[in-house]
Amino acid sequence: MHQEIINKIKPELDKVVIFLEKEMAKIRTGRASPSLVEDVIVDCFGQKFPIKQLAAISTPETRQILIQPWDNSYIEGIVSALRKTGTCANPVVDQEKIRIYLPLLNEEYRKNLIKLISEKQEQAKITVKHWREEAWEEIQERFKQGEIREDDKFRAKDKLQELIDEYNGKIEQKTEVKKKEIME
Repeated sequence: MHQEIINKIKPELDKVVIFLEKEMAKIRTGRASPSLVEDVIVDCFGQKFPIKQLAAISTPETRQILIQPWDNSYIEGIVSALRKTGTCANPVVDQEKIRIYLPLLNEEYRKNLIKLISEKQEQAKITVKHWREEAWEEIQERFKQGEIREDDKFRAKDKLQELIDEYNGKIEQKTEVKKKEIME
């Protein structure tokens, strides 16, 4: 009975880790990556689209992102959206393409990125804590209703904490890898 409560939050904890991975991919290291710009929202003909729906995105060089819009009429909107993001990059229109040259990371910018990563890590841990509390409340409620014995309640608490520790470890590992990439 208590195991089903714990199993019920596992997919939610997986979503937290997946979301964190996506957020980490958006934070630039010394290398260009399509993930830095693909989800930037572009206002195009009164509708909003992520760049990945309007263009092909590639990285022909280590510090360059190349955006090739499906239609030339998207260029102005894409450039405008990129300028609003403040990614420390200035988009350059090159015929029907948009090039972004990423500058080298300076020490101050690296520190700001590390701070941003730490904030995202903390947000993920808060969400994991929320799911732990929700599961624990349900376990306690079932105990009060007589559906779970007292020794099973404490066993469930231990299993729940093991699961939470496992996911906090995953969060820790993902953020440490990203911090290391930035400091290289």
